[in-house]
Amino acid sequence: MFLNFEKGYLRENVCDVQGPACSHSIKSLPPEFKLIAGDLTSGLTENCGDAKLRSSDVIGSGSPENDVLIGEVSEEAQNCAGDMGLYDEDLAYSRKGVSLEDRSSIAEEDLESVPLPFPSISMSSRERRWSDTTPYASKKKLQSWFQLPNGNWELGKIIKTSGNESIISLPDGKVLKVKEESLVPANPDILDGVDDLMQLSYLNEPSVLYNLQYRYNQNMIYTKAGPVLVAINPFKKVPLYGNDYIEAYKRKAIESPHVYAITDTAIREMIRGPIIIVIMCIFSGESGAGKTETAKIAMQYLAALGGGSGIEYEILKTNPILEAFGNAKTLRNDNSSRFGKLIEIHFSETGKISGANIQTCKFYSSRVVQCNEGERSYHIFYQLCAGAPPSLRGKLNLQNAEDYKYLRQSNCYSITGVNDAEEFGTVMEALDVVHISKEDQENVFAMLAAVLWLGNISFTVIDNENHVQAVEDEGLFHVAKLIGCDIEDLKLTLSTRKMKVGNDNIVQKLTLSQAIDARDALAKSIYACLFDWLVEQINKSLAVGKRRTGRSISILDIYGFESFNRNSFEQFCINYANERLQQHFNRHLFKLEQEEYIQDGIDWAKVEFEDNQDCLNLFEKRPLGLLSLLDEESTFPNGTDLTFANKLKQHLNSNSCFKGERDQAFTVHHYAGQVTYDTSGFLEKNRDLLHLDSIQLLSSCVCPLPQIFASHMLTQSDKLVVGPLHKSGGADSQKLSVATKFKGQLFQLMQRLESTTPHFIRCIKPNNLQSPESYEQGLVLQQLRCCGVLEVVRISRSGFPTRMSHQKFARRYGFLLLDNVASQDPLSVSVAILHQFNILPEMYQVGYTKLFFRTGQIGVLEDTRNRTLHGILRVQSCFRGYQARRSLKELRGGITTLQSFIRGGKTRKAYSALLKRHRAAVIIQKRMKAVFARNRMRTISSAAIVIQAVIRGWLVRRCSGDIGFLKSGDTKMKESDEVLVKSSFLAELQRRVLKAEAALREKDEENDILHQRLQQYESRWSEYELKMKSMEEVWQKQMRSLQSSLSIAKKSLAIDDSERNSDASVNASDERDYSGDVGGNQKRQESNGARSTSAGLSVISRLAEEFEHRSQVFGDDAKFLVEVRSGQVEASLNPDQELRRLKQMFEAWKKDYGARLRETKIILNKLGSEDGALEKMKKKWWGRRNSTRIN
Repeated sequence: MFLNFEKGYLRENVCDVQGPACSHSIKSLPPEFKLIAGDLTSGLTENCGDAKLRSSDVIGSGSPENDVLIGEVSEEAQNCAGDMGLYDEDLAYSRKGVSLEDRSSIAEEDLESVPLPFPSISMSSRERRWSDTTPYASKKKLQSWFQLPNGNWELGKIIKTSGNESIISLPDGKVLKVKEESLVPANPDILDGVDDLMQLSYLNEPSVLYNLQYRYNQNMIYTKAGPVLVAINPFKKVPLYGNDYIEAYKRKAIESPHVYAITDTAIREMIRGPIIIVIMCIFSGESGAGKTETAKIAMQYLAALGGGSGIEYEILKTNPILEAFGNAKTLRNDNSSRFGKLIEIHFSETGKISGANIQTCKFYSSRVVQCNEGERSYHIFYQLCAGAPPSLRGKLNLQNAEDYKYLRQSNCYSITGVNDAEEFGTVMEALDVVHISKEDQENVFAMLAAVLWLGNISFTVIDNENHVQAVEDEGLFHVAKLIGCDIEDLKLTLSTRKMKVGNDNIVQKLTLSQAIDARDALAKSIYACLFDWLVEQINKSLAVGKRRTGRSISILDIYGFESFNRNSFEQFCINYANERLQQHFNRHLFKLEQEEYIQDGIDWAKVEFEDNQDCLNLFEKRPLGLLSLLDEESTFPNGTDLTFANKLKQHLNSNSCFKGERDQAFTVHHYAGQVTYDTSGFLEKNRDLLHLDSIQLLSSCVCPLPQIFASHMLTQSDKLVVGPLHKSGGADSQKLSVATKFKGQLFQLMQRLESTTPHFIRCIKPNNLQSPESYEQGLVLQQLRCCGVLEVVRISRSGFPTRMSHQKFARRYGFLLLDNVASQDPLSVSVAILHQFNILPEMYQVGYTKLFFRTGQIGVLEDTRNRTLHGILRVQSCFRGYQARRSLKELRGGITTLQSFIRGGKTRKAYSALLKRHRAAVIIQKRMKAVFARNRMRTISSAAIVIQAVIRGWLVRRCSGDIGFLKSGDTKMKESDEVLVKSSFLAELQRRVLKAEAALREKDEENDILHQRLQQYESRWSEYELKMKSMEEVWQKQMRSLQSSLSIAKKSLAIDDSERNSDASVNASDERDYSGDVGGNQKRQESNGARSTSAGLSVISRLAEEFEHRSQVFGDDAKFLVEVRSGQVEASLNPDQELRRLKQMFEAWKKDYGARLRETKIILNKLGSEDGALEKMKKKWWGRRNSTRIN
């Protein structure tokens, strides 16, 4: 909001308002805003001191030199605050519909003695209050508006008043003596820049102009004028749009006027309405006022609020397409709409966009073939020439825009700040979005290129009667190729015309002018049909289908009023359409408003406004209206533009809205001013010059689009015009004229408007140069007068803008009554509601069928209703919440119980299965452990038995050998000697056994020592077991297996060694004998066996030493790496990587060590077999010897 004042601000700054003490009048003031005169006077005089007068302003300029003219006023004069302080917090600018007017001042010398009563308001005074431009009746005013000779208004200071004359000081320092009737009252400073013109105390033209300019200079381009939104084109980008603003207006965080606010109101009305509602947002204004851009902004807001399905993106993308094909550059507007566009956006029941439909009104295709100097044809031609890719340019044989006759006749090829190549890319993207296939796009561009090449077709004269034929140049060839027809047929169509006379067909050759008209008519028809086809394809893409609910918001963006130095048939039709729209505006805001007051019996003083019905009658009256006379003259074979102009002057000179001019011109008094039209080309443009030959040519084309166009034109040609026929045209003259078609389309549009709830947005053009920050008072004032803005505000302020039927009012607010009124009629209920809420009688009126309220009064009832409904909803929500919580608690309890049973059953079932699995696992483990134990026991027992058998066998063999030797000895020895020998032998055996046992104990002790060392290693490795458990377990198992293998090997070798030592000592003598009897070969074998045994022992010793050394090295390395990893020792290496490398080294050494150990065992086994063979030889030898001794 531009102004937002609090109570304290008003009381502290009321002294800033200039002026002497004056009396006040309050119009329709609610009781809470009434103040007692004494309290007002005392309150004001207590809070304010001396102040100086406000410096004067000029619209658009100011001067500090005026300070010398400013004098001090008395304290009482400042405390009066003529237009302030009466409303406390709810001032005239606070949107309550209350205003202050008609300040009356008195002489300064009488200030202290003048009371401040509130005068009684009579009917006559109430009528006078709305006439703000009446001359001053007071003797002195401090500031007023004065109109200069050039028509501009300036704000002047009144220095002195004498009689009917006043001396004023202007901002430039000039002092003038003027009549008091020429001064217009000005509003106080506090009302500068209000966002609603209804808040102005003095509603006159200079005040409205100044207020609009004040807001325009601060980029606040939107201003409310009662129910109408005034939008001034800034001709630049202003920071008023975007997602942040959309969200703010959606949440009602911003209440300043904006097209977003109007659109939001329309959406809320549509959703809130109990029945199907169609809302219409009507954008009107002159050409260049910004209607198209404002309409796009409204569509963006609709898409943002109703989006979600993706259709809103397609709707927004229709704008680049329609602007490219339907807009053009004119002398006053770089993006002027040359057609009327009604976009009907459909919504679902939830307020989401479900589809859209586009309706167009009169497409002016004459611009295709003819442009004025400094203007351009339709944007798409220049965009195609500038932005088409090379492949497309080659296919269409495109050239630059300067190479086409239709485009170079205006000598204007570009628009400042617009890149046609980029715009063409945007158009192609939009065509993809609305689901127009690539093939159809190429056909569309082919039709555009064909239209351009048609303009380059030239003709040559072939006879003395000035008959012509088309020249076979590149233009003719390219057109035939692009539309897909035979070149001879095209040449014949452009040079001749077929006519049917009776039963005969006659071919008539065309003159040069007729051939050019036929060529241009074909180009215009192709482009017009192409535009209609595009709109049809877009509507198919945006179709609602079965989702239609009847709720829709329509946006009307139509060409604005145009007035150039030379106005042709195009401006004639455009301004006629704007006259019809202005009539709808007047009818809705003036006629219907006041007629409804009168029909419902409301006490109402009628407000006069300027009606344009006479101008509409000038256009539409039959048979002597402009349109009727134009159609009549167009059907005559010898009719010309001059005869048409003369006929207008003959029949319409008596009409007050018509004035005949020299030559072929005439002037029409439009609602927006006088416009002079040049009738040159009127008849030609009004006639549809496309003959049946051209339609048949299009229908014979290979390309699909010309065939569609021909079918459409044949359908249209079936309609007949009223009036005489153009006999020479044959069947071609049976077609509707352009003006008649346009009138029919316009009436269809007006019928559509009459069935909607309209919201008006009046677009204002601040200057004709399209320059930002430039504000021309005369131009803006003319548009304001044409729009009837001041009349709208006056009706809205003095009228009753809010109205509601008795039934609806009683149904909506009846539940607020304290008593039960269900049995009463709606009128009684309505009156009871008004009395209960103490609404003043002047704030409403009761009609026959409706209640009428002044601005802001219905808001009190709405607030009360909303608070009551909110309380009801709060109670309902609490009770429903209690019910829901109680139901949820019961449901949750049942669910918990059910879950407990289900989970208990599942748990018991799972536990039973787990118990069975546990028992099965225990049994399996017990069986497997028993199997492993038995296998291990069996292996140990077998090994022990084998060892025992070997030892016992060896001992037996040794014992049996000695006994045999003794028996085979001297037979002559005595029995006592044998006994001694045996005893000594047994003693020797016992000694050896004891010695072997001692050696065995030593080995056991060594083994214990080794076990202790192994335990120490195991205890050392256990410190790292938590971090390297898997690795250490593998190492320990491998070490134990190697240790056990080594121990067994050592034990075996120790036993063999002891046995060999005992055998060597016992059989020393025997071996000497044996060596004498046995040959040298056996001795060598024995010596070799001894060396092998000693070599085996040395290998075993080396393996044991290597095992001890490697164990020590690996243990120390592993400990070091663990300490590094735990942080106890610092080292520049990666412990994990080193551990992996150490493990790999250990695995490699283990593999190698195991292989060598197996080789050693194999060698020992071989040695054992050699010893066995030696023993066998010994046994054999002993046997022979014993047998010899025995013998």
